[in-house]
Amino acid sequence: MNMARLIHISLSACAAGFTCALAESVQTNEGSALDRPNIVWLVTEDNSVHYLRLYADGGAPMPTVERLALSGLVFDRAYANAPVCSTARSALISGCYGPRTFTNFHRAAVKVPMPDGLRMFPWYLREAGYYATNNAKEDYNFIKGEGVWDESSARASYANRAPGQPFFHVQNFGVTHEGRLHFPERDVDGVETVTPAASVPIFPIHPDTPLFRYTNARYRDFHRLADEQMGAFIAQLEAEGLMEETIVFYFGDHGGVLPGSKGYLNETGLRVPLVIHVPEKWRHLIPFTVGTRVDFPVQFVDFGPTVLRLAGLEVPEGMDGKPFSGWESGSHGEALSSGPLFAYADRFDEKYDMVRSVMKGRFRYVRQYQPFNVDALHNNYRYRMAAYEEWRQLWQAGELSPQQSGFFFRKAPEALYDIEADPFELRNLAGQVEYADILREMRQELRAWLTAMPDLSFFPEPILLAESGNPEAFGNVQRARIVELMDIADLALSEFGEVRSGIESALESDDPMKRYWGWIVCSAFGSQAIEFIGLAEIAAQADSEWLVRLRAAEFLGLSKQADPRPYLTDVLKEAPSEVSAGLILNTIALFHDLGLPVRLQQEDYPAPWFDDEKSNVLRRFQYLNGSSAD
Repeated sequence: MNMARLIHISLSACAAGFTCALAESVQTNEGSALDRPNIVWLVTEDNSVHYLRLYADGGAPMPTVERLALSGLVFDRAYANAPVCSTARSALISGCYGPRTFTNFHRAAVKVPMPDGLRMFPWYLREAGYYATNNAKEDYNFIKGEGVWDESSARASYANRAPGQPFFHVQNFGVTHEGRLHFPERDVDGVETVTPAASVPIFPIHPDTPLFRYTNARYRDFHRLADEQMGAFIAQLEAEGLMEETIVFYFGDHGGVLPGSKGYLNETGLRVPLVIHVPEKWRHLIPFTVGTRVDFPVQFVDFGPTVLRLAGLEVPEGMDGKPFSGWESGSHGEALSSGPLFAYADRFDEKYDMVRSVMKGRFRYVRQYQPFNVDALHNNYRYRMAAYEEWRQLWQAGELSPQQSGFFFRKAPEALYDIEADPFELRNLAGQVEYADILREMRQELRAWLTAMPDLSFFPEPILLAESGNPEAFGNVQRARIVELMDIADLALSEFGEVRSGIESALESDDPMKRYWGWIVCSAFGSQAIEFIGLAEIAAQADSEWLVRLRAAEFLGLSKQADPRPYLTDVLKEAPSEVSAGLILNTIALFHDLGLPVRLQQEDYPAPWFDDEKSNVLRRFQYLNGSSAD
């Protein structure tokens, strides 16, 4: 019997029934601060469930986490809303979806305000008498505002609270971060790992090479080290007599980090470990039987609301997340109600995309709005990992299997996966008749979510930066227009002949954003839309909006009817901002990877674009010109 199964059995395997009530002092916001639990978040970076023995065969032993599980809960279906730090952490701190708040672009070019009337959730804890501290990573795409933390720094600790004051503390552990795998390939033969490389499982999307095995083993070693660090923190709580007063969450801040995970909307990029230790004193607050594995699905926007409810507070209106429960104040013990899980991926550093997904039950539906942006499109930070570079080299040499090659191919506009049967999402069920009803239901579920927010990303990032000083207000004003743009984008889901007239109407619209999306749809259809080539040549040269010229040129190149490079370099010279240039360079890099290289001279463009060594524009120039990554 394997270790994951043994741990599963030791935790009573399947979740038992729910307890029926919360204490009245917590249901009402009444009672003194002493009536409320301390709450601690232990957060490791960049790690999905695939690397922990608690979840997977061949995972790292993490005795601290496993001990917490024995006195708590193991969530088998916990998901980040985005597969990269700043976007995932923005959802955690706000309880709000990124596409609604314009926090879904990694490392925001400009930080945005919280939605009107909302604060980051620790503010509400402080108002209720909690001492709130964070050590030390924030990485929010929001403007933080005043009063969120009593202290947030590398020295922040709950120790400075007043006697008897309850606390909320976040302790971050960076040892599992992606950057720890940016080692030289020579380490394979020169630096030993504790985890035997021969023992690690290899994802079916990866080649089984010494470098991939070594990288897997080394990453598991970092998990062991993270567990030791968490063990020291727990020992401190125990020495201070605080463990029986403290609910402890352990989770990863999103998935990752081997190639094809962090930054990508799939199980390895989104599914995180979540263990919640619940001392005896506070078990009446938890609607699950302690010591079990929980199949109830949760997502990051739910975490803040859950902490507020554990502290006896109501969840403010305007937060998208819900506590890990289905009850409202005064209605003790209602059955839990699991809704769908949503996720999103847009720009990660210099690499652009627009992907949305919904997960319900065993199925995940994925909508690729720009399916021509292959996952393998270069990102300097990703490819600093030697395994990434080897993967690309093996692809270029034709030495990968079909399963290992999917990362390098363009994608279907929509996909449906049975996550239980196909956890690595290798078999797209969207075209199979027997799944037609499920596909339709999931497509409608996603569409309803995008409409309800509404999803701001139907406007490209430069437009949002120029026009949306208050993103939520901008979205509400533009709600009807966003739905119209969504309608155009969804033309890509039908047969070309059925939607030809709709595409033509979009291309001839007076609204530049409709023309913009019309050309994206043409690129999704590729050569099927060849009848629009003449119109594309005119638009690529003469459209009044540079964004439309960009997408028309992109279609010319992807349909292989013209060399897009002269059009693209002309558009780049007219880019109104660094962020605009980054979007154009994404398309130039795509064609570079498709065999149409472009060399660009920095002196031909505004110097401020290159002032920051982490500038997305500088990273693209380095790659296109063959110089070293940052």
